[in-house]
Amino acid sequence: MPRLRTELRRFRQERGMRQEELAELVGVRRETVLRLEKGLYNPSLRLAMDVAKVFGVSVEEMFSFEE
Repeated sequence: MPRLRTELRRFRQERGMRQEELAELVGVRRETVLRLEKGLYNPSLRLAMDVAKVFGVSVEEMFSFEE
């Protein structure tokens, strides 16, 4: 099964943003952000788009799948 690969942690850290701040901006719990960063949670399309929008990047820049 393909594994989610994400640049979320890098984008978040480059902007000095805490997990809690991002969670509040996109309407999820901090634990969801943590799981996203570790590739343990496949976001809905809506959540993926909201996260990408926060950082001004495309969904494809933020998330991808690897075999």
